[in-house]
Amino acid sequence: MDKPLTYRNSQSMTQTASKFPELLKTWRSRRRLSQLDLALEAGLSQRHISFLETGRSKPSRMAISQLGLALGMPVAEVDTMLVSAGYAAPSMDQRWSAETRAAVQASIDHVLTGHEPFPAFSVDRIWTVQKANHAAQTFFAFLGNTTELNILRVILSPGPVRDRLRNWTDSARALMRIVEMEAARRPNDQEAQDLLKDLLDLPGVRDAMEAVPDGPPEPVLALKIGVDGVELSLFSMIATIGMSSDAALDDIRIETLLPADDATRSWFLARAH
Repeated sequence: MDKPLTYRNSQSMTQTASKFPELLKTWRSRRRLSQLDLALEAGLSQRHISFLETGRSKPSRMAISQLGLALGMPVAEVDTMLVSAGYAAPSMDQRWSAETRAAVQASIDHVLTGHEPFPAFSVDRIWTVQKANHAAQTFFAFLGNTTELNILRVILSPGPVRDRLRNWTDSARALMRIVEMEAARRPNDQEAQDLLKDLLDLPGVRDAMEAVPDGPPEPVLALKIGVDGVELSLFSMIATIGMSSDAALDDIRIETLLPADDATRSWFLARAH
């Protein structure tokens, strides 16, 4: 579980780029914003938004950046919008320098190592593990998973990890809500769309999404995992790289698992010595 950080072309840029006016109207409709709403969010005039959507005006790079922020678009989708307007996307013409790549990699390693003795791992935009600390690798192997690198498939697919999850239905429902939101946020990302479809086809997943919770939701949904006659309770915190303008950097997520009770904390501490 140790993959080097690599440059990634936007998935959507491998397709035939739509014209800018069509893309802008599509994204505004997805966000259910009027032209006036979008103009206010982006700091542009409603007249300018109208001219952009009809093709009467060509957007500047700055305007596209402002629109991307206002519409909550992933960096890869903003890149696609730039290309559709006739510009080269930053992620295409500015490869990471070796120094920057090394600094990002070292920072990720620092976070993962510093989280020992509890599990931590970095994932890409479709939750495939890129790097994992020793605690995470040991824990996944202990649960019976040694080959599957996609964390969502590990939890949702029939198998040893799913069998140990005592609140699998609640966990599956919450995870699939996140997957659906991410797929909606990345409509041109074929891998994200394929992942959503594959997960929905797994046994029990659709039923879990439709299941009615037994009671009011807990403040934090923790994974309840049965091991060695003990129920481990783990919740997660996710970190991202702030203010990224690069599609590859925008993909990175660092997930740390934390003990939700003293018994879980003690279980991991005992295995760290």
